[in-house]
Amino acid sequence: MNKRHIALLACTAAAVAAGLGAAPSAHHPTVHRVQPGQSIQKAVDAAEPGDVVLLAPGTYRQSVDIKVPDLTLRGHGAGRTVLAPAEDAGKSKSKSKGACAEAGNGVCVTGTDKSPLRGVTVRSLTVRGFARNGLWATGTDGLRVTHVAAEKNGQWGVAEERSVHSTLSHNLLRENGDAGLFVSNTVDTEEGARDAERTVIRYNRTTGNRIGVTVRRLRNLTVDRNEATGNCAAVFVVGDETKPRAGDLSVTRNYIHANNKHCPKTPRLPFLQGSGIVLTGAEDTLVAYNRVEDNKGASPLSGGIVLFKSFVGTPSERNDIRDNLVTGNSPVDLADRDTAETNTFSRNTCTLSEPAGMC
Repeated sequence: MNKRHIALLACTAAAVAAGLGAAPSAHHPTVHRVQPGQSIQKAVDAAEPGDVVLLAPGTYRQSVDIKVPDLTLRGHGAGRTVLAPAEDAGKSKSKSKGACAEAGNGVCVTGTDKSPLRGVTVRSLTVRGFARNGLWATGTDGLRVTHVAAEKNGQWGVAEERSVHSTLSHNLLRENGDAGLFVSNTVDTEEGARDAERTVIRYNRTTGNRIGVTVRRLRNLTVDRNEATGNCAAVFVVGDETKPRAGDLSVTRNYIHANNKHCPKTPRLPFLQGSGIVLTGAEDTLVAYNRVEDNKGASPLSGGIVLFKSFVGTPSERNDIRDNLVTGNSPVDLADRDTAETNTFSRNTCTLSEPAGMC
C-alpha cells in the first residue's frame, strides 16, 4: 500500500468517526471504600451497576438500602466487618436514616415485581441485633448472599420474598427470633406458591433459631448440604390450600441433629421442640439423603422427618421420602401424621416410625 492509499484511508476513517460520533466508553467497575464512621448508604447511592462497595474491618452502626443492580456489598469477613443498629434505633425514628433502618432491618435489597433488582451480591460481613431482620430482600433476581453471619436479630436472619434465581450459601444464622433463613412467596398478601426459579439454599449453618430454614409457599427450590442444630425445628416446608400449591422442591444431603430447643406456641403453630424436617401442606417434594439424628420433643411436630397436614387442613401429597439416615429421634424417626395416601417412604434407615412399619 503506498502513501497515497494510507492517507486516503486515514481521511475516510476520520470522516466516519466525525459523522457517527465517538462510541460511548464502557463503565469500568469502581470500588467504593468505606471506613467505620462513614456512611455506607452514601457509597451505595454513588455506585453504578457493576461497582463494589467495600467495607473496611470494624463496626458500622447503620442500615443500608440497596437499589442499584449488579452491586456488590462486601466486608472483610463476618468476624471483622459488623453492621449493627444505630445507638438511637428504636428511640427516635427521626434520627434513623432511611426506610430500611426505620423498618428495623440491617441490609435491605429492594426491587419490585414489575422491576426486579438484578444481580446484587452481599458477602463477608455480620448483621447483628436488628429489631426485625438482618438482611431483607424483596423483588430480586439473582441475589447472592454468601459468607454472611446473621445473628440475634428479632425476626429473621436472612429473608427474602418475591425473588427468583437466588443463591443463599455458606452463611451462619444463629439465635434469631424466628427463622435463620426465611424464603417466601410474599409476606403481605395471600396468593398461591410462586416459582423460585431454581433458588438454592446450600452450605449454611443454622443454630439457636426458632426454625433453621423456612420455605413458605414456593416451588422450584433446593435446600441442600446445610447443617442445622440447636434450633427448635430445623427445616419447615410450608404450604396451604392456595394454588398453585407449595412443592416441587428438594431437601437433600442436609445434616440435621439435636434441634431440641423449646419454643412456645404462637397463633399459627404449637410449641416447637425436636423437629427435624417438617412438611405441611406441600406436594411433590423430594426429601432424600439427609442425616437426621437426635431431635427429641413432645410437640405434634416432633420427630426426625414429619409429614403433617397444613393448619388449614390441606394434606401433603405425592412427597417422596427416601434414602435418609434417621436415627435417635423422639418420639419417632419417621412420622406420617397426614391424611393423604400418596406420600411414599422407601429405603430409609431408621428404628421407629408412626405408623409402624415404615422403617
